[in-house]
Amino acid sequence: MTTEEELNERIGVLEEEIGRLRHAVVSHAVVDQAIGVVVAVGRLRPEQGWEVLKEISQHTNTKLREVAEYVVQGAHCRWLPDEIHRALVDALKRAEEG
Repeated sequence: MTTEEELNERIGVLEEEIGRLRHAVVSHAVVDQAIGVVVAVGRLRPEQGWEVLKEISQHTNTKLREVAEYVVQGAHCRWLPDEIHRALVDALKRAEEG
């Protein structure tokens, strides 16, 4: 393999890594926003908001990032899918009790 081919291959690998990192940053931002929504709605501490999101994700078998997207969008449009809404209400009740 020539030096130019090696460089092009390395550039391709780095571009893929940059794409993954960009996606991770966006996903992390959405999760942080969702934690803020849950904290505000449930009057919880941030660590409880994180636990609520994880619980919803596990109980609905939905990726955490997707749950976060629903919660953030739901804060704007005041609608959540029924399964996510029920899981959120249940998780908030448990967080209040605990």
